[in-house]
This record gives sequence, structure tokens and C-alpha cells, in this order.
Amino acid sequence: MGKQQRAEEIAVGSGLVLVDKPAGWTSHDVVGRIRRLAGTRKVGHAGTLDPMATGVLVVGINRATRLLTHIVGVSKTYTATIRLGQSTTTDDAEGELRQTRFANAVTPERVQHEVDGLTGEIQQVPATVSAIKVDGRRAYDRARKGEDVQLAARPVTVHRFDVLQFRRVEGGRLVDVDVEVDVSSGTYVRALARDLGEALQVGGHLTALRRTAVGPYRIENALTLDQLAEDFGYVGLAEAAARIFAQRELSAEEAENLGHGRRITASGTGAAGEPDRLTAAFGPEGELIALLKDVPAKKDASASGEAARAAAAEQADFQAKPELVFAPQ
Repeated sequence: MGKQQRAEEIAVGSGLVLVDKPAGWTSHDVVGRIRRLAGTRKVGHAGTLDPMATGVLVVGINRATRLLTHIVGVSKTYTATIRLGQSTTTDDAEGELRQTRFANAVTPERVQHEVDGLTGEIQQVPATVSAIKVDGRRAYDRARKGEDVQLAARPVTVHRFDVLQFRRVEGGRLVDVDVEVDVSSGTYVRALARDLGEALQVGGHLTALRRTAVGPYRIENALTLDQLAEDFGYVGLAEAAARIFAQRELSAEEAENLGHGRRITASGTGAAGEPDRLTAAFGPEGELIALLKDVPAKKDASASGEAARAAAAEQADFQAKPELVFAPQ
């Protein structure tokens, strides 16, 4: 770490900024704005929001950027409006109108039936205009250059797909459906709009999208960029980790061992059948020391024969390995 970056971390601190992203801004635009407001260059975000979308964008500053990789994979909640009867080139309102098929015959009952079919574990073809890489290039770059982009379906989970309101627009020829969804990471709400429209044989696209939660981080706690400009604030590193990971309090000896990258006794997630689950480990003063993962224990190979078998029998099946160690501020 350079002297300037170290000075920035000490002056600014580390944590997560919960931004209520405005429409028309890219996620990269928001990161640039936070860099200027926070006075540090080390800034990143946990999951892109399309320019037309608003809502929760989790932005990490300084050491908290190391949490972002693990936040990207959590489930997310959105409210959205789906227009039935029209499809677009991007599956949302930013694309060109591709086809109109009047939705006069679509009823709330038919919508609910097809929504039920799009709930649970499904195979979803991502939106063509997406950040997924195809042969090393972003799908949206290929699509904008007129290339025929074919993306493979992939498994996603729609935990909840609630219809909030059904209303006829444009003289009854089209239908707008307000929905709220809880989805796994990697789910495209635009693609849900497209697939709902196709299932109803009228086409569909997204006209509004607002992300209201990223895991435990909710819109009620997010601040607009204007609010942050007036009074910049963030969720501190320790609190941010405590919200999303299981917690473990360490002894001074355990904290010292983890600080040197050594394993300690297991946290219990491995034995519970959750070996990939991370635990946030906190030192005696409440400071975040590390993120831990239970892994198979290293057996003592120095003994032989009966002694070796006896030693192995006494050792635990799992040990807690530090996946990330956070150096003191």
C-alpha cells in the first residue's frame, strides 16, 4: 500500500456507502462521485444497476472494498413495472420498439398463472444487452455492433414474484403490471419481463426498475448523492460485515493467530454442512479481524503407527481458515 493510499484510509476510514442511485446514472458514474465525496481513490461497487434503474447500490470505500466480492452474490429485491403488449431490443424502455401485439385479452388471472411458472428455480436466458462476456467481449458491445448474440440459459432462483397491481393503459390495448421480486444473484429482471410477455404471447418489457434491497442492506438506509454531498456517511467496516456474515468473537490469542494467517478452531459451519459459509471474526475490541471459512483440518503427519492414528482421532475434522485478513487501521 502506498503512503498516499494509507493516508487516505486513515483520514477517511473504511465502510460501505448505501447509495440510492438516481435514474440516468451508470454505476461507474456513482463510484466516481463517491471517490470525490470521500476523498479516496479506493472505491468499488457490489453489483451493477442499469442506468434507467434506481435504488440501492452498495459502494465500498478503502478496506471495505474487500467485502464487495462476497456481497455481489447475495439475493436482491426489486420493484418493477412490466409493460405487456410491446417488446424492445433491450427488454427495457431504453431499447427500440421491436414489436407490438395488443394485450386486450390478457387478464390478471393469466398473468398470475404465468408469474407462478417463473417463480422458483428456473432456467433464464440473460438479456442480450448485458455485461456477460462472450468470447472475451461484453454481450452489449457485440449487440450494439449488430452481431447476433446467443446467450445460453443458466439457472437462477426467483424466490418471490408478487403482482402488486394490474392496469390497462393506451386505451386498454396494453397492460402495465407492477411487481416485486426477490431473486438470486445473476437474475435479470428485464429477462423476467421479456419471458412473462412471451408466455402470454404478447411480448413484454421493463419500463421501471428500483432495487430496494441487497441482502440486508435496504433502501430505507440508503442516501441520495445530494444527501451524501451535504453529510457524507457510511456503514463502518465492522458493522457492515456483521450485517451480512455469521459472527464470531475471538480471544486475543485467536486474533493474533489469524493476523498471521494461521488457522484456528472451527466455527462450526463445516460440521453443519455449510463449508462455504463465511464467518466474520471480531477481536476483543470489536474490530473486524478476518473472514473465516471452515476447511478440512490438517492432520499431524509427524507421528506414525498407533500414535499417528490416535493423534488423528483427537484432531477436529475442520479448522477455521482465514479467507481475508484485515490489517489494523
